[in-house]
Amino acid sequence: MSSISTDLTIKIENVSKKFEDQQVLDHVNLYCESGSITGIMGRNGTGKSVLFKCICDFLKVDEGTILINGQQNSDYIRKECKIGATIEEPAFLKQYSGIKNLELLYITRNKADKNKLIRTMQQVGLDPDLKKSVGKYSMGMKQRLAIAQAIMEEQNILLFDEPMNGLDSDGIEQIKELFYNLREQGCIILIACHNRDDLEEICDSIYEMKKGNLHLIYSK
Repeated sequence: MSSISTDLTIKIENVSKKFEDQQVLDHVNLYCESGSITGIMGRNGTGKSVLFKCICDFLKVDEGTILINGQQNSDYIRKECKIGATIEEPAFLKQYSGIKNLELLYITRNKADKNKLIRTMQQVGLDPDLKKSVGKYSMGMKQRLAIAQAIMEEQNILLFDEPMNGLDSDGIEQIKELFYNLREQGCIILIACHNRDDLEEICDSIYEMKKGNLHLIYSK
């Protein structure tokens, strides 16, 4: 992943988002830079996933700005397309193997590179030679494949929503090690997770999403 940028910032200023009468995000502020892992805690429905979707420009904010390297996030994504995310389960084709799914997704924007996809699957602890269809994958295997899909194009901004779900203890340690390596390469990583212990081990800072806003609760 040598092409990952080591000079990158995300600046979220006074971002608000409402659905009908429900204020989901209420003047959220956050700053992240290259080589950092930021954790976001909060109960289901507190706005973590909505914030991630706003960063990815899947949802438009009602107020405020999201700047990536000083550009509006929508402009950055259109030009650079360097955000990887596991906000929702990817629409994998259940009849195909894991590596076939990655290959079909990868070649929509890139030249075919089977060796790269093999390495990516190995990074997340999946066997690239496994012929089993994704429809027969366990929850943990699907989680690993989703993470592989998020990192396979050398994305320099990575958003993971509950990435440890479905993983056994060995799998959790393997994914944590992957996150450490990505941080060292200069990625900005944001993780939404319920388990504070997991976050404290790997994050540089942790925020709690509460009443639509972020509150710093931990910093190394």
